[in-house]
Amino acid sequence: MAEVKLTADVRTNFGKGAARQTRRENKVPAVVYGHGADPKHVAIDSHALMMALKTPNVLIRLELDGGSELVIPKAVQREAIRGFLVHVDFLAVKKGEKVTVEVPIVTEGELAAGGNLLEHVLNTLPIEAEATHLPESVTVSIAGLDSGASVLAKDVVLPAGSSLAVEDDAVVLQVVAAQAEAPAEEAGEGEAAAEA
Repeated sequence: MAEVKLTADVRTNFGKGAARQTRRENKVPAVVYGHGADPKHVAIDSHALMMALKTPNVLIRLELDGGSELVIPKAVQREAIRGFLVHVDFLAVKKGEKVTVEVPIVTEGELAAGGNLLEHVLNTLPIEAEATHLPESVTVSIAGLDSGASVLAKDVVLPAGSSLAVEDDAVVLQVVAAQAEAPAEEAGEGEAAAEA
């Protein structure tokens, strides 16, 4: 995974008023945690950060105070209606360090014929991987799966260097039969009998 470089400014003012002022300047207030150091309060250009966060578990190199620091997003807060970024928490990482992240699950293939439905029990899969080699997603084949079939966490093929951070027997996906509605004619006959 390629790094995304972003410039961050140190924030010295805190609280709601300071955060609102930061957002009025088209920046997002953020905090960098990790490695036992004191949290660093920063502000990052909102558009650049929004574009970077389109990639799940993106590795970001924050240019800060003449130096740089590798971080990954841990918590992203968005405004409920318009969806703009309100606040981001970052985790500081180092090359070679293992971290636990949630990776989106992507399916490929078609279910067996017969009106089967796919239920995503988990939308993301918790995995442990090296911070500088985080996968964007994991792909699961559902080709030919029929009603009653399920895919367990241990069945998901993980990228090299990654391991599960969830129980092996956790259900990730399952196939269920489509529920048929009662025909309208039968309901009409029942009502006629009740009236007679």
